[in-house]
Amino acid sequence: MKPFNYSRAADDKAAVTSARGQGARYLGGGTNLIDLMKHEIEQPDALVDVSRLPHEAIEETGDGVRIGAAVTNSALAGDPIIRERYPLLSTALLSGATMQLRNRATTGGNFLQRTRCQYFYDTQRACNKREPGSGCDAVGGLNRFHAILGASEQCIAVHPSDMAVAMVALGAHVETALGEGSGRTLPADALHRLPGDTPHIDHQLRHGELITHVVLPKAAEHQLYRKVRDRSSYAFAVVSIGVAFDLLEGNFMNVRIALGGVAHKPWRAARAEEILEGKAPSPELFAKAADAELAEARGYGHNDFKIPLMRRLIIASFGEMTAKQENAA
Repeated sequence: MKPFNYSRAADDKAAVTSARGQGARYLGGGTNLIDLMKHEIEQPDALVDVSRLPHEAIEETGDGVRIGAAVTNSALAGDPIIRERYPLLSTALLSGATMQLRNRATTGGNFLQRTRCQYFYDTQRACNKREPGSGCDAVGGLNRFHAILGASEQCIAVHPSDMAVAMVALGAHVETALGEGSGRTLPADALHRLPGDTPHIDHQLRHGELITHVVLPKAAEHQLYRKVRDRSSYAFAVVSIGVAFDLLEGNFMNVRIALGGVAHKPWRAARAEEILEGKAPSPELFAKAADAELAEARGYGHNDFKIPLMRRLIIASFGEMTAKQENAA
C-alpha cells in the first residue's frame, strides 16, 4: 500500500480545506475505500477523516427527514421514523452487505462507493474507469452483471448501491459543504454521471466537496423495494427496483421509479413514470410502462437476460403493490 498522510477534520471547513489538496480522499466508514487501497486501485496521497464530524443525527423537518452523512446504514435502516415512513429505504439498506459492513458504512459514503465490476478490480485487465484510455475488457468479456441502460463503449459498469436506488425513488436531495460556509443542494438523481467518454468520473461533486446531509421529502403513501440477486444475502443486485407513489381516486400520482443494477448510476425511470402518472392501474399499463423504459436497453452478451428480467420485475412490482391496495379496500 502506498504511504499516505492522515488527518482528522474538526469541522466541515477544515475537512474541505484539507481535501482540496491533490490526491486527497475523505475517509468515513472506509468499507469501500480501504479495499480499493489494498488492491492499489485507489492510491491517495492523503486521507481526511470525516467520521467524527457532527453529522450523525436523523431529524424530522416538517413533513420530511434530514439525515446526517455519518449516520451508519444500520442506524438508518433501524430508525423508527425511517421504518415507519420510508420502508423502501429501510428495506433497501437491509438487503445490502452484511450486518458488520452496515454497522460501519455511512450514508454519505454509500452514495459514493465505486463499481464492483471485476475488471475494475483486476489491475491486469483493461478498464477505462480505473485507467482512462486503457479500454474496457467488460464489453467483450464476462459481463453478466453489467449495464443495459446509459452505457457507452468506454464503460458498461453499474453502480452497486441499494441505498442510492431507494433515495432516488424517494426524491431525496443531497446537501454538501464547499468550504467558507458555502454549500449546495443536489437532487439524488443528479448526483451521479453516466460514463460517456469519462467513465473515471463517477459523480458531479467538485474536488473537495463534502456530503453533509441527505434530505427526504414527505413520504409517498405506497413504497416498495425489490432486489433480484444470485443468493438471498450478501450479494449485489442483478437488477433491483424502488417504487414510490400516491393514489388519488384510484389513479397514480407522484410516481417515482428507480432501477438498480442496470446503469452507471441509479436509473430514474422517467419514461415509465410519465406513462403511469394519472392513470388507473392495470397489467396492460404496467407492461406499456416497462416496455417504454426499456426501449433503448442493450445487452452485451452475457447480460442480455437482464432486459426481460427487468421488464418482469417492473410489471410484477406494480402488480404486487396494487393488488395489496385492492385487497385492503
